[in-house]
Amino acid sequence: MISKQTIDKIFSTIRVEEIVGEYVQLKRAGSNYKGLSPFHEEKTPSFVVSASKQIWKDFSSGQGGTAISFLMEIENFTYPEALRHAAKKYGIEIEEDQREYSEEAKNAQSERDVLYKIHEIANDYYQNFLWEVDEGRSIGLAYFKERELKDDIIKKFQLGYSPEKKNAFTAFALEKGYAKEILEKSGLSIFPENSPAGIDRFRERVIFPIHSFSGRVLGFGARILRNNVKTAKYLNSPETEIYHKSNVLYGLNQGKQAISRKNICLLVEGYMDVISLHMSGIENVVASSGTSLTTEQIKLIKRLTENVTILFDGDNAGIKASFRSIDMLLTEGMNIRVLLFPEGDDPDSFARKHPQDYVEKFIENEAMDFIDFKAEILLKDAGSDPIKKADAIRNIVKSVSFVQNALKREVYLKEVSNKFGLSEQSLFNELDVQRQVTQNQTQHVQQQKEQKPTKLEIVPKPEKEVDSIQFNILHQENKLIDTMLMFGDVVLHRENDKNEEYEVTVIEEILNHFEEEQYEFQIETNQKIINNIKEGIEHDELRSGSFFITLMDADITLKVADALMHPNELSDWATRNIFPPNMGDHIAEEVENNILIHKYYYIHVMIKQTTADLEEYRDTNPEKYFDAIKKIMMLNDFSKQIIEKIGWSPVTKSPIKF
Repeated sequence: MISKQTIDKIFSTIRVEEIVGEYVQLKRAGSNYKGLSPFHEEKTPSFVVSASKQIWKDFSSGQGGTAISFLMEIENFTYPEALRHAAKKYGIEIEEDQREYSEEAKNAQSERDVLYKIHEIANDYYQNFLWEVDEGRSIGLAYFKERELKDDIIKKFQLGYSPEKKNAFTAFALEKGYAKEILEKSGLSIFPENSPAGIDRFRERVIFPIHSFSGRVLGFGARILRNNVKTAKYLNSPETEIYHKSNVLYGLNQGKQAISRKNICLLVEGYMDVISLHMSGIENVVASSGTSLTTEQIKLIKRLTENVTILFDGDNAGIKASFRSIDMLLTEGMNIRVLLFPEGDDPDSFARKHPQDYVEKFIENEAMDFIDFKAEILLKDAGSDPIKKADAIRNIVKSVSFVQNALKREVYLKEVSNKFGLSEQSLFNELDVQRQVTQNQTQHVQQQKEQKPTKLEIVPKPEKEVDSIQFNILHQENKLIDTMLMFGDVVLHRENDKNEEYEVTVIEEILNHFEEEQYEFQIETNQKIINNIKEGIEHDELRSGSFFITLMDADITLKVADALMHPNELSDWATRNIFPPNMGDHIAEEVENNILIHKYYYIHVMIKQTTADLEEYRDTNPEKYFDAIKKIMMLNDFSKQIIEKIGWSPVTKSPIKF
């Protein structure tokens, strides 16, 4: 178990804007950063990161929290995994509490955790074999050296080698205590009937580990080096619980910072294309690793940039097949350029032939927009045939139909009009046809997804609606808890009934109110927070927002983010010379009035409860019946006094002026 001292050190060292910035393209907005939500599609940024408060908030989905909770959410990390990832990033040594784990705790590891661990073990094994064993050095390392890779690049991408012996890694893993079942599920080993000792899937191949966005090893790609063997040149890990090839881009972990910084992503096909470009100093590059580009992969890129340049071999036979990828990128709102390398070259060979400046300028100057690219490819085949030429133009307009922004569509069509000398009207007519076809296809796919199952489903009854009294007391309870989290240690100057001055913190004043009323909290998270606050006071410690950030409780973390991050953070009003009042500008009056408003609503909760008792006592206990009537009259009188004191209307809920 990670020690409390280490957890405190992690939280005091990490920067939420740096961790989130690896996944989301953030732009400065006043004192905060803003970006598009990484959790769902949106066009207007509603994701806010506060560097001063060290929290994030996704206003579109309601999620929020700390850098650690963000890692848990986006990477599906457990709390300890997120802490370890952050510690590794910032070079913090993990200290463990010296305590024995129970058998139950040891067995609590999920299969998913074990899959991650066995891939980590395999990755270390393959790297060690490459560098430390004669076979690895003479075959695997020699191959990489032949490809002109330097030691630092080989280590950066954690390249390795799997030995010739058919079950070398399998035997190694079994000896370490890993079960056959997990080795088989990971895809690292195969156990056919005629080989009960197992066979290494990647034996006698150089290894390219495939990392997640955060750097965890999910699977492997492996290249065979012998040409006289009838087997696939490249072999990849099968789909597992942790590895889905449609959700992964090779090199994204190593290139994400450069992609975000340069605001453009270079998209290539193979592992060596990525690695060679990195070696030449160009790091904003990823590969689809030979698979067709997927929507999930595009969304990974879109977290960091909306600009993509696709790099093709000059003699690539699959260029026409790439048209589908272009349409998909346009559908996701990406800005696309395409580069064809000279015939006989690919990104790997071109990067090794030329210095970084030359390669960068070549990409920048020679990349063309998708219209010119498709025109060059399609019209080359069309020649002087008018039918083929019309089909080529129709194909280009079809791609334009996938562009989501109406203004961009019009600009692209004008470009097509100028390029081919066609009237804009005829192109717009064709565009309408293509968009109708596209929409029909999309609706058909959507309908198939949304088809109701034929079996009878039991629809649960809707939960009972919360009445207005209950709603108001919950709202005000949350408001007071939020105030404690935001301004808990602020000292208020008060006077008692004898006009004697005294000082009290916001936490103490609100807590005194709850205790005087013997108020029972309606929301479990709020009760947890109050329990923590009381425990702190017993130890002479005021626990407000910053304390709760380090707790391993998702509900509390979200509550703190809600309290500390106001919707006003979405707008940088200062840029428009608008300066709305800040929360807490009149904290003394706000606390006093919010306590009284909570008291008002709590009084009406008691009136409702007492009114319910009247019917019970009417015929059975006249004394209690009249006592209840007196109590209701007294409570109503108290509520009127509160309204008069603060000049507030419970009907319009008009704000109190200070």
